Amino acid sequence: MLKHEFSSPQAPSRVVILGAGGFVGGAAAKRLASLDVPVAGLGRSTLDLLADDAAEALAAQLKPEDSLLVVSAQAPCKNTTMLVDNVRMMDSVCRALEKASVSHIVYISSDAVYADDPNPLTERSKIQPDSLHGMMHAAREVMLQSVVGDTPYAALRPSLLYGAADPHNGYGPNQFRRRAENGEDIMLFGEGEERRDHVLIDDVATLICNVLFHRSSGALNIATGAVMSFREIAEAVADLFENPPAVKGRPRQGPMPHNGYRPFDPAACQAAFPDFHYTLLPEGLVKVHAETQGDADA
Repeated sequence: MLKHEFSSPQAPSRVVILGAGGFVGGAAAKRLASLDVPVAGLGRSTLDLLADDAAEALAAQLKPEDSLLVVSAQAPCKNTTMLVDNVRMMDSVCRALEKASVSHIVYISSDAVYADDPNPLTERSKIQPDSLHGMMHAAREVMLQSVVGDTPYAALRPSLLYGAADPHNGYGPNQFRRRAENGEDIMLFGEGEERRDHVLIDDVATLICNVLFHRSSGALNIATGAVMSFREIAEAVADLFENPPAVKGRPRQGPMPHNGYRPFDPAACQAAFPDFHYTLLPEGLVKVHAETQGDADA
């Protein structure tokens, strides 16, 4: 649950973004710039959080009036080497925060920190990750919590994300759209019966800005509260194309992730930001399709 320091939104003096070159960090930077908020974007090329002097280099960049948005991670975390590196990166951030104060800290975590539950997940759901990715984010949340002191600190936990600039091409809307653009069949795991919650990157950027403008603290899940099966998503994507690709199932290897169902209750988000409304997936797919087709025609 979130607690707002500012009941009415106030623009941050400056937002320092770790991971500004990535999908989420880049979207947040673009949204903040559109709101005339000064942004200091730090990507891997300008600040390597695995470098021996990373803590000192970051501390030198920070000012007491800054808000710090921590997005930078090696993700998804797939093996123990990546897990260790992600912890080392956050160690650099934590040591920097011990040297330099800021006014607000926001960490982009993941819904993977939660244990599976047939009931809709909330911010009070049990933190019990069963994947290296979830363990990584849970550990990094605790690491930050240990050094923030009285500084307002918010952990945002998005569900699956999609958008035109997604770099991962992961299974779901992003991969389905790119296969359709290339004239390829859309291939499903099994029959695509898993039902998941997907969030448009524009909504993530808006919520990040809302949290920054209210100087909010606490935890917030970023999920629409609506689930669709991967087959429904694939068919919706295919229908957007003049020559729709075939949607085909294939034998599943291994168990179905999350028992095929991972719902969320968005009540806390609605309570924190009553004027905000998620873009539901069918509308979001149309929006992303229009963006990508516009880029192709340009």
